[in-house]
Amino acid sequence: MAERKRFLLRIDPRLYAALEKWAADDLRSVNAQIEFVLGEALRRAGRSKVPAAAQSDAGGAAHGDDDAVEDGS
Repeated sequence: MAERKRFLLRIDPRLYAALEKWAADDLRSVNAQIEFVLGEALRRAGRSKVPAAAQSDAGGAAHGDDDAVEDGS
């Protein structure tokens, strides 16, 4: 598996809470949910060079991968 880029994301707490709930509903980590949402947005905009199957494999963060996005707590 390729190394994943880590970065700090400052995000409105209400937005984070909504992402956290959505991620839980989809059995994903918040990090995997953010990757999923961004990947979908890139595909819809015609800007993704990553095939959909490869993107869904990257969403495996729900299986114990650390969230690289800090929640500020």
